[in-house]
Amino acid sequence: MNDSERFASYLNARQACILIQTFEELYASEIVLNVAHEKMIPTLAWSASRGVYHPFNPDTKPVAETEHPAAGLFYLLNMSDPPQMVVLHDILDYLPDPKLHRLIRDLYAAFNQTHGTMVFIDHNEAVPETLANVATRFELTLPTEEELEKLVRSWVTREHRERGVKAKVTRSAFDLIIRNLRGLTRSQAERVIMEAIADDNDFADHDVNTIIASKRRMLHQDSLLEYIESPVSLDSIAGVKTLKRWLAMRQKAFNDDAKKFGIDPPRGVLMLGVPGAGKSLCAKAVATASQFPLLRLDPSALYDRYIGESERRLRQALKQAEAMSPIILWIDEIEKGFASAGLQSNDGGLSQRMFGTLLTWMQEHTEPVFLIATANNIEALPPELLRKGRFDEIFFVDLPKAAVRKAIFKIHLNKRHCDPKQFDLEKLAENSDGFTGSEIEQAIISALHEAYAQSRSLNTGDVVTALNQTSPLSVIMGDRLDALRQWAQSRCVMAD
Repeated sequence: MNDSERFASYLNARQACILIQTFEELYASEIVLNVAHEKMIPTLAWSASRGVYHPFNPDTKPVAETEHPAAGLFYLLNMSDPPQMVVLHDILDYLPDPKLHRLIRDLYAAFNQTHGTMVFIDHNEAVPETLANVATRFELTLPTEEELEKLVRSWVTREHRERGVKAKVTRSAFDLIIRNLRGLTRSQAERVIMEAIADDNDFADHDVNTIIASKRRMLHQDSLLEYIESPVSLDSIAGVKTLKRWLAMRQKAFNDDAKKFGIDPPRGVLMLGVPGAGKSLCAKAVATASQFPLLRLDPSALYDRYIGESERRLRQALKQAEAMSPIILWIDEIEKGFASAGLQSNDGGLSQRMFGTLLTWMQEHTEPVFLIATANNIEALPPELLRKGRFDEIFFVDLPKAAVRKAIFKIHLNKRHCDPKQFDLEKLAENSDGFTGSEIEQAIISALHEAYAQSRSLNTGDVVTALNQTSPLSVIMGDRLDALRQWAQSRCVMAD
């Protein structure tokens, strides 16, 4: 069902209070009023700029002195012939006023009795308990490719007519533009197109790069999803041979040939291990190998102090990820967002509801979204997440062995313009027992500072000194790491 059909079904179910939280006010109003018009529902609307007005009769003057929300609600509550639907725009900003709480409760009771509907269209994320307990939330869907194509053609045609904008885009570039607009709201897509046109007053193939850059910036500003550059290949990661082989086998499993062969699209992988062991690098390398965009979701950023907002933000992020598929969705340190779901937390069940939302999505989503979750603390993860079938596989990324540490030194020395042949790699590997790849890199950086301060080249001794001055996590968290390793022996596949 499209948004209009879904909203009509809400009205058929006699919902007395519907809440639409969105920055796409024009689109939301269009959906609501079109359905009301088709069903011939007597409707009034209110906004602070107009007061109470007739949305279907623009020539009719608004009701005088109803611009204040209390006056508007009082007028609607005491009408002798009340409408069957009232649309309230951005009224949540005023709700600290206790008088408004009372008026809304009274208006809700009246509509509930007469089977009418009050519709809140609001940009505000703060939903007071008064409304949260009675409102049915209606979430707008993101535009499909067909809708986006229609939107782009409409904007370009209008700009050509009004400003003489020239459209010189090829079909292949146009298709690429539409694909890169997926995951944006209608208003966001319009802003991106306008930026591309305003750049040089035309719409051409070269605007693809402008649109991609605008989308990434917009995701960073307006979304919980962050676009991550991933110039890392699987070959540039030392060790984790089993994990790399597993990932390489599945990087082509999203195409139609794999589906015809009988292969279901891969759903995801969970990587456990100590911080700095290379889990994040693997996530970036998978995106590079698959040539899919990599989006990172920070679970700790989901939580909101208002009732229902955290769950809505998570659903919105997952819905946005699906709209942009095929993609790699990376949830880094997943335990930070859902640790309390497995404990007796004092958050009123919020963590459990959030975790339930994620599990339901993992089980039921149909779009090609490959989930990569990383975790450092297994004790903080709810056991339901580790059940067989949630992920295609669970890998344990242990501390690198001597041969792998030599390879890590080669990678980071080359990265810092140092010839690995000029270093005693055996000695470096011997002195870095218990170090993660990240700790080895930091030791090289520290040694470089020392050598540069003395105006000479880096040597093996500098790196050994830096290693000896470092207390690795394997020492600081030795008992915890041993327990994690023992737990993983019978429950995970060893990454190396």
